Amino acid sequence: MSKKNSNVILKDIFKSNPEIAKIYLDFKKKLSNLKSKSFAVAVSGGPDSLALVALSKKFSNENKKKFFFILIDHRLRKNSSKEAKAVRGLLNQHGIALKIIVNHQRITRNIQSKAREVRYKLLTDFCKKHKVKILLTAHNLEDQVETFFIRLSRGSGLKGLSGMDFSTDLSGNIKLKRPLLNINKKYLVNISNGIFGKYFNDPSNKNEKYLRTKIRRLKHPLKKSGINYEQIIKSINNLNSSKETLDLYFKEIFQKIIKKSKNKIVIQFDEFKKLNLDTKIQMINKSIKMLKKNYYPPRSKKVLNLIYNLNNRNYKRSTLGGCLFDKKKDLLYLKIEKSNNN
Repeated sequence: MSKKNSNVILKDIFKSNPEIAKIYLDFKKKLSNLKSKSFAVAVSGGPDSLALVALSKKFSNENKKKFFFILIDHRLRKNSSKEAKAVRGLLNQHGIALKIIVNHQRITRNIQSKAREVRYKLLTDFCKKHKVKILLTAHNLEDQVETFFIRLSRGSGLKGLSGMDFSTDLSGNIKLKRPLLNINKKYLVNISNGIFGKYFNDPSNKNEKYLRTKIRRLKHPLKKSGINYEQIIKSINNLNSSKETLDLYFKEIFQKIIKKSKNKIVIQFDEFKKLNLDTKIQMINKSIKMLKKNYYPPRSKKVLNLIYNLNNRNYKRSTLGGCLFDKKKDLLYLKIEKSNNN
């Protein structure tokens, strides 16, 4: 399909469907406010990411912005490379160039979380190389609710239960933006089908060994019980509003009891002990992220274990999230843990 014909199809679907037209206007407003000349788009081939591709393509056509479309092939499944090429072929028919980046790092444990970590590392490396400061992902309303339930099952506090933010800081001064976070997935499926005529399903999304898959299957039973995702989103938004107020308090406390140098963070432990548990968890997570530039914090259970161990008189040192925690008198030191390869 020629680029000209592709543009016609893009215009038709975004004009003919009022709901989709509204989604594009919201998307356009968000990206225009970012005032960036270039963007990177994380692509998987699923309906969410293909909808994001279509929205980005239309925005690019109208505003002459540079967009890079990137798919990470982990090669965790037998046909993953074949599927990646099929996605590239589909986008190519619509005048959209897709860059496939193959992950050569072997992943054998904690597959989903490790693959996610590697994915963002490869995406940010690409952004740094091409001087792109904004990475777009297709996280949507259903992802938000599923994340809420995952964090609820792991005992997360207010920060975790308030859901994903529109913006997250990544390494290299790169911003991760989620412009579809308030959009119901069914509309993204409509966009994907309307533009590309198809999308690709990841078989792992049906694998019951993953917690997210189990939680995803709760949607229909919850709806039958009178609980729908739109109601849950309202609660998440209310929690997020409370979190924003507490974030101001946390920022003041953080600056008061923490000192950071290039490779080390020092926490005044006497002041740390006075904080409530949720604030302690945030303190540990933010400190690790500042040192390691991690996108995802450690599991709540591991952070809680560390906090409880810190109160032990015999505690000396331990590791968490790739950082070494070392307590000396009234000070807690964090340093990046040296790998065996160093």
